[in-house]
Amino acid sequence: MSSEPTSARRRPRADAVRNRELLVDAARDAFTTDGEDTSLEGIARAAGVGIGTLYRAFPSREDLIAAVYRAELDAALDVVDALLSSSATGAAALRAFTGRYAEFVATKRGLAETVRVGALRGAAEAAGTRDRVNAAVQRFLDAGAADGSLRDDLLADDVTAALIGILLSTRDTRDAEQTGRLLDILLAGLSRRPARTA
Repeated sequence: MSSEPTSARRRPRADAVRNRELLVDAARDAFTTDGEDTSLEGIARAAGVGIGTLYRAFPSREDLIAAVYRAELDAALDVVDALLSSSATGAAALRAFTGRYAEFVATKRGLAETVRVGALRGAAEAAGTRDRVNAAVQRFLDAGAADGSLRDDLLADDVTAALIGILLSTRDTRDAEQTGRLLDILLAGLSRRPARTA
């Protein structure tokens, strides 16, 4: 009988983690380029692994779509700490985050146009997208309220809803700068105005 701790036995091997990352990267490229018709064999080949390795990591196509979605969401939210530590104000950090989140939504849109919408909706729900974005936004709001750059009466879900509204409304725009201008307007509305002097 092995004396190795259960947690140690269950930890994925380094090569399994690497293969999973390679498969997610290959699947992202394939789904956004070639669409739903992309073969899982083609994804495995692009990742440099066998089809058995793919099925061990992702038993179904939906599992693979969910992993791609989660990886993109994680990348969008992983910048929060860096933005808060490198930005002059909470407002500046929030504006930088809205731009990064817009990039994530563009990638998600590419997935939505090429895979079954139901699979992507399930992935978004499983990832707890709205709650995770709200938690990130709240951190920016707290920082901005503390340093005086943002109003202190803002609700994270209201800000998230406004952000999503902007990104949905500019989905088909031909004006490449419109999203940025609207995000600037949003931040102006969230910013604390200086007190008027008599």
